[in-house]
Amino acid sequence: MTTATNTQINRGDKLALTLSAWGRLGEALAYWNDREVFVSGGIPGEEVVAEIVAIRRKYIAAKVVEVIKPSSDRIDAPCQYYGACSGCQWQHVSYEAQLSAKQDRVIDSLFRVGGFINPNVLPVLPAPDQFGYRNHARFTIKEEGSLGFVNRETHRFVKIDSCMLMQPGINKLLGDLQGRCGETTQLSIRAGEDTGDYLVQPTLKSTNIPIDTGQKHYRDSIHGVEFRVASPSFFQVNNKQASNMALVVKDALNLKGTEVLLDAYAGVGTFAILLAPYANRVIAIEESSAAVADARVNAENIHNIEFILGKTEEVLGDLNSVPDAVVLDPPRAGCQSAAIDSLLKLYPQNVVYVSCDPDTLARDLKMLCSGSYSIDSIQPVDMFPQTQHVENIVILKRTPKSSDIVLASSSPRRRDLLQSLELHFNIKSPDIDETPMEQESAADMVKRLSFQKALAVAEGVGSGYVIGADSTVELEGRSYGKPIDSQDAIRMLKELSGTDHRVVTGLTVIEVDTGRYITNALQTSVSMRVLSDDEIRHSVDTGTPMDKAGAYAVQDPDLNPAEEIKGCYTNVIGLPLCALIDALDELGVSFRTDITREDFCDSICSNSQVLP
Repeated sequence: MTTATNTQINRGDKLALTLSAWGRLGEALAYWNDREVFVSGGIPGEEVVAEIVAIRRKYIAAKVVEVIKPSSDRIDAPCQYYGACSGCQWQHVSYEAQLSAKQDRVIDSLFRVGGFINPNVLPVLPAPDQFGYRNHARFTIKEEGSLGFVNRETHRFVKIDSCMLMQPGINKLLGDLQGRCGETTQLSIRAGEDTGDYLVQPTLKSTNIPIDTGQKHYRDSIHGVEFRVASPSFFQVNNKQASNMALVVKDALNLKGTEVLLDAYAGVGTFAILLAPYANRVIAIEESSAAVADARVNAENIHNIEFILGKTEEVLGDLNSVPDAVVLDPPRAGCQSAAIDSLLKLYPQNVVYVSCDPDTLARDLKMLCSGSYSIDSIQPVDMFPQTQHVENIVILKRTPKSSDIVLASSSPRRRDLLQSLELHFNIKSPDIDETPMEQESAADMVKRLSFQKALAVAEGVGSGYVIGADSTVELEGRSYGKPIDSQDAIRMLKELSGTDHRVVTGLTVIEVDTGRYITNALQTSVSMRVLSDDEIRHSVDTGTPMDKAGAYAVQDPDLNPAEEIKGCYTNVIGLPLCALIDALDELGVSFRTDITREDFCDSICSNSQVLP
């Protein structure tokens, strides 16, 4: 077995690994020689032996072949194709643990992509059926007309005679077609459990096929309502959970029967039709002509729905009136930015966003919450049991923004810098542990501490914005913070005397109302002149260096330690104003109106470098 001391690995080698977290596509994450290893069939916290199945440029793909220390969440996967197929990722995980992991995934995406702190993500709504729920399957066709799936990492074809995720109607049709479809390479099957109707595409001409194929559409039902669905049209794959989603959306919108409801990305009219009895008027937008044709058939007896064929971003921009409520249900790629811009201009009272991809959802929520909306709650829905996928229903509310600002620092120098922006603010000093972490870079340290300072204060603030900052001096990989006493200040100044070093400042701004945050770190290069012992002692005796990054006051005219500063001057003092202006602007806060941002920044700094 290949061990972690080896530097060369090959497909088929085995690694002893400790799994630390869930990975990008439902695998467990481990590290080998600082490389990411994504391990299918694992659970975070386990110790396993994993076999390498693929070596990619950015990661290693592996599969569990032996569990040394199992998780308490591990169960036996019931499907004979599990692992080889790769369509399911979590059959080996208890259902309760699946739901918990999906909730965590949503929280992680909102934090990592959207910059949301502690969003109100509710427990995942469990599925009525953990198996046998899918009404749609796409199969690959290989030798002798065999139907199956292709493993996403190994690219090996796996013949499937019955899929445990599919409704019985799909598996019956699969049995009728298995081994008989050599005339094509891909096959789509849809089946309605309640209606008994089905669709098979493309049309198969072989006389060996015992069923009709090539149907243009089929009929399915959600919440007791039948829908015609054409072959290219989108339709939710889990009928029972789609019915539950409609109920959640209805309750979230709190419709009284007098509202104008807009359904964007309406598809075959699912939400528009199910919500029409609770609204005065429904406007449904869809760019697929096939879906709109289906939707008009589906709503032929409903008289308060208007279907508009067109792109959501274009139709929203042409609306003459503001709807009372909006449902956004875009494809996996999320909304076009133009659609969000148009929605923000309309500024409807209530918006519900339905998404099947947490990352694109977080990206779009970031834009929506920059335009005076806030997240009321997020209801994850388990539309896809046994997989890592999760649907989300986000309830957004219009939020009058508070302009209150709190500086999470008692530093006089940061107070004076912030006053130069002519912003009214309060000061609240945070109480956090500022101990450096092992092997933490200067940039990572100041970003972490600035975030922790801002968060500590934000937790006690009802609304507005909290600004946190932390600075350090970095010389040859070593960080210098505030001195602990006068002797420490003397030591630091002597070590920095005559050097070229960097001042690194972390900056975090938290918008308390929405939970959004922005954080980064900036660096400025400083060349310090050679300081005499007398100068150092005199400066320390005045007490000036004791509250300055790296134990010196670059702005102190008596000491005047800097020969040259390359970058942002205010970054050296401890609060990079240009970066702060940009962060506040992104969050919707304006500063002085008598001077442009460019002129203001040009007058105080230049050449700031933002660190990753």
